[in-house]
Amino acid sequence: MFKKVAQSAQLVSLPDIYLKLKELIDDPDYTMAEVALLVGRDPGMAARFLRVVNSPLNRRAVKIETVSHAVSLLGIRQVHDIVLTASVAEAFSGIQTDVMNMKKFWQGSFYCAVMTKRLALECGIMDTDRLFVIGLLHDIGHLFMYLSIPEAAQQAVLTARDLDRPLYQVEREQLGFDYARLGGVVMKQWDLPKIFQVITFFHPEPGQADRFTEETALLHLSALLVMSDLENGDFGKGAFSVDPSAMQTAGLTEEQCLDLRRTAASEFAEVSDSLFL
Repeated sequence: MFKKVAQSAQLVSLPDIYLKLKELIDDPDYTMAEVALLVGRDPGMAARFLRVVNSPLNRRAVKIETVSHAVSLLGIRQVHDIVLTASVAEAFSGIQTDVMNMKKFWQGSFYCAVMTKRLALECGIMDTDRLFVIGLLHDIGHLFMYLSIPEAAQQAVLTARDLDRPLYQVEREQLGFDYARLGGVVMKQWDLPKIFQVITFFHPEPGQADRFTEETALLHLSALLVMSDLENGDFGKGAFSVDPSAMQTAGLTEEQCLDLRRTAASEFAEVSDSLFL
């Protein structure tokens, strides 16, 4: 079954704008002016790009009006990640499924992105914007599952709820794989940065990651905090049980996590209207 889903994932390719950007920045002689020109040539991408840059999350004092100005303020990593996020959203924009509400999916992913960034800030991690994007994309494995094996994927969700067990465990038992491993494989197929692949692949069991361990622990906590909130469950219990290594690696307590969730929920409510996906 994994082979079937992975093959279907190969049919979904990222838009040309992202592929061209990646090709450009792989050239050691690229310039930021070339990057700005490339992004600005695509009207849809330019609009999404500026919407993200001017999002309330970024709290800029002055509105950024042009792509070239935005690119001059950002590092190439931030430019890459914004274009990547918009490209993934575009790749799935026309997809309809009977068992998944796409709007709710992206809202939950956006909440997880805000939560991951909030935890990263609390832990003093500098690259919070990249973790925001990883939080946003961490669940893409489920998109492919609902496209290719919707009934089986939905049955796993129902079983996990009935038994109050973590979804990834039930998926492995019923399907032979889980959404996180699939997501990591897809990110590898798309040749995304290694940090995206590793954190996505291992976040249900962060203790198994041998690199990016703190970031993986934070995504683990973030995903559980968000899911337990959206599903009215108890963080740290049953289906939302926390890997003990995650708390230890992150240096956080359950009380801190819940306090930070209240902050993230407030931030999410404030910026949800700016969601460009």
